[in-house]
Amino acid sequence: MRKIEICAPAGNLPSLKAAVDNGADAVYMGFSGDTNLRNFPALNFTDDEVCKAIKYAHSRKSRVYITVNAYPQQRELPLAYQVVDRAYEYGADAVIASDIAVLSYVREKYPDKRLHLSVQASASNAHAIEFCRRHFGIKRVVLPRVLTIEEIRALRERTSVELEIFALGLLCINSEGQCFLSSYLTSESINTYGACSHPKFINFEEDEDEGIMKILSGSVLLNKCSSMEEMAYPTPCKGRYHNTATGELGYSIQDPESLNVLEILPEIIRSGIDSIKIEGRQRSRTYVEKVVRTFREAVDRYYDNGVPRAGSGAGEELQSLFEGLAPSAGCYKGK
Repeated sequence: MRKIEICAPAGNLPSLKAAVDNGADAVYMGFSGDTNLRNFPALNFTDDEVCKAIKYAHSRKSRVYITVNAYPQQRELPLAYQVVDRAYEYGADAVIASDIAVLSYVREKYPDKRLHLSVQASASNAHAIEFCRRHFGIKRVVLPRVLTIEEIRALRERTSVELEIFALGLLCINSEGQCFLSSYLTSESINTYGACSHPKFINFEEDEDEGIMKILSGSVLLNKCSSMEEMAYPTPCKGRYHNTATGELGYSIQDPESLNVLEILPEIIRSGIDSIKIEGRQRSRTYVEKVVRTFREAVDRYYDNGVPRAGSGAGEELQSLFEGLAPSAGCYKGK
């Protein structure tokens, strides 16, 4: 029986090696610059690092997918094309793209190369997926985190395109990052610059009177917390704001929950998907190592003897690594 693929994140070469060494079947990563999401300082790969990463992964039978999934405007389009060229030239097993121009470029110049449709494209029905298969030759679609297991099962019956879903990561209410909250606050959109609440716009200020930390993006206060309080990375949609109606401070738009399918992994596998993706290219090498090892063990246990869960304590260990503050099955068990 063919096992589902575990697709792991890599923000740098040490994280890629940690993913591969702990059982990732595939790793996704991006070049430094504005062509892919998770465009944070000190993350992503130079050309030399991409070559080393692909060589290392292939030597251990793991695949490498290169993300080119930002939405380039006219002036950035040549750079996106160049990144596609370099990705295939260096031996990437697939390019992950979302913009129609980039998808068309791959289809025309590299018809025999493998192309995946990014989650940023938000293809969540069979017609959209089949359209992209016919016109762009996509082999796989990364499904947005808006579908139930039943809906994924129905999709499986209506398309031959491989299905990939997120297994672990933050939840986003804005159709997989296609929002304009970051543009409103900073003038730079996640869709074109690759990161919401880019770190260069985040300021941490100590409040001497109240003894708390303030986190600001431009002139907007995203959160206030004590020095010992746990919090997720400050983004506009997960900001903790003062409600003028109630007088209370709270998460007015979305709680900072983290998606985790470990408890429902058998149902996820039986839905007919081909790959589970772990989010976290901005996370540490230790995070990648632990989450990949946990899911590797859980997947292997399922195929070996149908054990529905990973080893004792695995869920608690994952919980300690979350960026969000609480685990959630997202939409998979119901909307």
